[in-house]
Amino acid sequence: MLSRVYSAAIWGVTASLVKVEVDIPSSGLPGWHMVGLLETGVKEARERVSAAIRNSGYQLVNRKTIINLAPGHIKKSGVHFDLPIAVSILTAWDIAKKTTALRYIYAGELSLAGTLLPVSGTLLLALLAKEKKFEGIIVPTANVGEASLVEGIDVVGIDNLSQVIDFLNNGNRPQATITPPLKKAYEIKCDFAEVRGQDFAKRGLEIAAAGGHNVLLVGPPGTGKTMLAERLPSILPPLNKKELLETMKIMSVHGISVNRDSVDLERPFRAPHHSASYVGLIGGGGNAHGPKIGEISLAHNGVLFLDEMPEFHNDVLEVLRQPLESGEVRIVRAGMNIVYPARFMLIAAMNPCKCGYFGDLRRPCICTIPQIRNYRGKISGPLLDRIDIHISVLPPTHEELLGDEISESSLKIRNRIMQARDFQTRRYNNKILCNSELKAKDLSKYCVISKECGRFLKEISNKFKFSARAVHRVIKVARTIADLDEQNEISLENLAEAVHFRSLDKDVI
Repeated sequence: MLSRVYSAAIWGVTASLVKVEVDIPSSGLPGWHMVGLLETGVKEARERVSAAIRNSGYQLVNRKTIINLAPGHIKKSGVHFDLPIAVSILTAWDIAKKTTALRYIYAGELSLAGTLLPVSGTLLLALLAKEKKFEGIIVPTANVGEASLVEGIDVVGIDNLSQVIDFLNNGNRPQATITPPLKKAYEIKCDFAEVRGQDFAKRGLEIAAAGGHNVLLVGPPGTGKTMLAERLPSILPPLNKKELLETMKIMSVHGISVNRDSVDLERPFRAPHHSASYVGLIGGGGNAHGPKIGEISLAHNGVLFLDEMPEFHNDVLEVLRQPLESGEVRIVRAGMNIVYPARFMLIAAMNPCKCGYFGDLRRPCICTIPQIRNYRGKISGPLLDRIDIHISVLPPTHEELLGDEISESSLKIRNRIMQARDFQTRRYNNKILCNSELKAKDLSKYCVISKECGRFLKEISNKFKFSARAVHRVIKVARTIADLDEQNEISLENLAEAVHFRSLDKDVI
């Protein structure tokens, strides 16, 4: 007796189709034989599946049973293979209809009682089912909301193994599988209207949001650096359809359940503690679906906020350099090579010195010049070079803090940013998302500057010893400032403002 059903192997943020074959020959010693480059979690399915089948009321003869997960060169890991193995065995014994079973992809962990437990990565399996033109996907009820984010396929949510067999034989669909309409919510959780004063910092963050630039906030304790950073997602454009799918795939593999009726279009915001390791930041180690996803990938299409940046370990900060340039992180270990997306806006905050009060007119700084240099030196030149905008955040005055003046709302700021992004979209014909993604070869085409601007930039670069990368990033920021005014040409004023936002390059102690 031979049967097969389909599931998928998840590796990183991709899924590959896996054929789960079961052969029950008429001769041979009784027992299970599982092959197909299986990891421990899949091998342990033998005990879970056999108990689930027995406790669901199905009596099987103890015969030799060969289970193959093909293709054999793809590593199989994860407990989601429990359900397809059980269904394939039951179809081999003609307990379930083989023709119906072949229409679906299966994923789910089985308890010993036969109930289905939720698994991670069902969104990737649903996308694979649509790509390979399957009729649908059968998953635990708890995963229905996530899998139904993919439109155009039948998502069947099941509570236990008996319901799966009943559905395949009789078409009895559990009522829990009704797919709700997709509701896209966008709610501003933290508003810039709550920030008093800080007009210069708000202007810098508006420019950063319009062009997707990285930002460093420098100022004494209590000036509002964290408050400003936490409100940055509220002025960023909502996730588009492609970005939403990319973000949901990462969350699905990471094990964060997403419901169809509560999809949030606000961009991700991740704020790891400064004690984070470099594995926690970029990913690594291992889980059921490959190396663990790091904070920079969880911040993909969103914001990564590093508060108290100099307090992070130096090796942790240095691993950010390559992802900031490429928009992805490649994790290479013995026997594995995997790429995770990591296109994010870096927002960092730091004090100007160890005591925190260098440059503060209200409290004296007690640090020596060597101590200040040593503290700032914790952020290396190559990393600082990759941060486009440096903002000095000064303490708000008492009049600003306690006055009745109402600050500008996030919604109003976001409308200007959306207009600037639309201006960029028309210029780049959707080939480039925002100005921060411009390559060096693109600058001569899209960021043409006049001779007067060229002379100014040359003088400034020589005076402050800008690197070639810093010069390019100043031009990109100037391009964004011009886009906010919907100007096709970069003016001298635009360049001067962009240079003004490179404070740490100019701040010679």
